[in-house]
Amino acid sequence: MSEARTILTAKEMARTLERLASEIVERRGESAPLVLVGIQRRGVDLARRLKTLLDARLPAPVVLGQLDINLYRDDWSSLGITPAISHTEIPAEVEGASVILVDDVLYSGRTTRAALEAILDFGRPRRVELLVLIDRGHRELPIQADYVGKRVNTSAAERVDVLVAERDEQDRVLLRPKPEA
Repeated sequence: MSEARTILTAKEMARTLERLASEIVERRGESAPLVLVGIQRRGVDLARRLKTLLDARLPAPVVLGQLDINLYRDDWSSLGITPAISHTEIPAEVEGASVILVDDVLYSGRTTRAALEAILDFGRPRRVELLVLIDRGHRELPIQADYVGKRVNTSAAERVDVLVAERDEQDRVLLRPKPEA
């Protein structure tokens, strides 16, 4: 594969997020309060969109938080660079709450492991679920998403790029070859 291939168009992304919001309501019901926590960076953008969709379907507004997991990563000291620290904000009590972590791509599971560790620093949630736009397989840890937008078979020589209008001026998901080192 020598060039990028589109996995999801803007229209397909919007439809996928609508479906994921419907799945959340269907599985969880309408009564329990919900905290959505987007994993920096694009997970935050996706969580914001989901909040808008869920607020239109649920009687109580969804709480939105954002989580930077860089200092919880198990590989940052071996990367040879200092991690770029972003913003963490959890505006609600996590203790006893139902939390849905939102990320763009699930790959090895290491980002999710770091996010779980980070969220536990804020308290012990009643339940934590994981929502991802793309699940590309190749897990290194026993982590699975509860809500998946699309499963994509990939090779280790490929990468998945999620583009969001908030950061990239367009909505699109691409499968590309990894650059050669």
